[in-house]
Amino acid sequence: MAWRMPRALLPEPLRSPSQRRLGFPCAASAEGSRWVHFVGIGGTGLSPLALLALKQGWKVSGSDATWSNKLRSLEEAGAIVHAGHDERWLRDSGIFPDAVVVSSAIPAENEEVVAARRRGLRVIKRTEWLGEITEDYELIAVAGTHGKSTTTAMLAVVLQSFSDDITAIVGADVPQLAGGNMAYGKGGRFVLEADEYDGCFLGVSPSLAIVTSVEWEHVDMFPDEASVREMFKHFISRIKPDGCLIICGDRLLGNSHMAFTNKMIGEQSCLCQTSWAVYRNRPMARVSLKLPGTYNVLNSLAVLAAVSLLAFKGKGSCDESGQLKAMAVAAQAASSALQSFQGLRRRFEYVGTVRRCDIYDDYAHHPTEVRAVLQAARQRFDKQPIWVVFQPHTHSRIAKLLQDFAPAFSGANRIFSARENNVWKLSGADLVSVITGPPAMFIPTLDEVIERLSWELTALEENEVNKGGNIVLLTLGAGDVTIVGPKLLDALASSRERD
Repeated sequence: MAWRMPRALLPEPLRSPSQRRLGFPCAASAEGSRWVHFVGIGGTGLSPLALLALKQGWKVSGSDATWSNKLRSLEEAGAIVHAGHDERWLRDSGIFPDAVVVSSAIPAENEEVVAARRRGLRVIKRTEWLGEITEDYELIAVAGTHGKSTTTAMLAVVLQSFSDDITAIVGADVPQLAGGNMAYGKGGRFVLEADEYDGCFLGVSPSLAIVTSVEWEHVDMFPDEASVREMFKHFISRIKPDGCLIICGDRLLGNSHMAFTNKMIGEQSCLCQTSWAVYRNRPMARVSLKLPGTYNVLNSLAVLAAVSLLAFKGKGSCDESGQLKAMAVAAQAASSALQSFQGLRRRFEYVGTVRRCDIYDDYAHHPTEVRAVLQAARQRFDKQPIWVVFQPHTHSRIAKLLQDFAPAFSGANRIFSARENNVWKLSGADLVSVITGPPAMFIPTLDEVIERLSWELTALEENEVNKGGNIVLLTLGAGDVTIVGPKLLDALASSRERD
């Protein structure tokens, strides 16, 4: 049975294009398309914004350091993309972009940025662009140190299942979204993954905000956890006066979140109790997911809370009984939609099986995320050996969180760490030296990791040592460790053909 949008969840209509600050003209307008150039267009932050701009009628161009599948996809969608940075990309038959949007990863001395400023072009960061493209929508912003991508994806998929013609931006590819990490709709609701890095989420003013968790991360930008909390306080202060906040107390330290803001929902919030969404001590809906992990249950409860609050706001003129009924209908519809949620790319993503080894890939690169993924893996694969290939991401993170990483791998049976030395004089070898529990090994390059795994898995299969079931191999990290799974599959499949 297909769920339809509960009437109470219908958003306000969008203002007409002529009323918007940016205009968003169609490509066939008499003036011609306006032109936006993205510097760092292949990254997770700017690539969905480029796709959205294409859908909204902009001429889109951009550059990134190297060629990638993301650039290829953007080119196929109609963007003009370049591998490498050059000020020539800013000119087309004597015409220059109306706006140059710069990724947080791009340094100020980038030649395109320098050239754009020299020519007096409008150069802005993602935070300002996000504020402008979302200002006329009913914005639902999902923030948090961990879980924001999955929660945003869940919410987007749920609202689409209600036939809500939403626009959405997610920081990872979502199989159930036609645009991968972007959805473009004609309705008045925008679901946004709101990133704290470089203060990107401080340019938006949401009607409904979700904060999944707050913890010290992005140590290159935030000197300590207090500075992270201060940034989230600023974000919460940007919620519209009649807006709502959903915050997960289970993922914050004690009740410290109560000090964030006076915009707490109070008794109108949905609280986490096992796998139930509860309102005023009344069960509203039960969550059942295909995905493993307690953290995914918490993500899904935030989604149920969000759709319930949208229903609550839509029934503001009703008596309490009518409000409760609308909230329950919305929560149950969301719960039904979440049963078929397929997850995101690089979030406990199944890669394949070869030589009695099941390979999964995950973006986890922070101690809390590593611990949570391993707990989820142990839940699903109770008896099977779990091996981890972990690629530390940014040496500053290793340096500042080294002791937090030490116990994070306790759910694994074997650990392989790879990374080169650097200015911090730290590497995967330093991480291996502090890991407590399972045996750990530092291997300098990913190619050597693949070679080692190929040899060990072949030997184990031949000797039938892994009697506990297939080995579960997790590749974890935010870098190119994601190539290990596919390359290992190819290597082992090729060796089997030769046998």
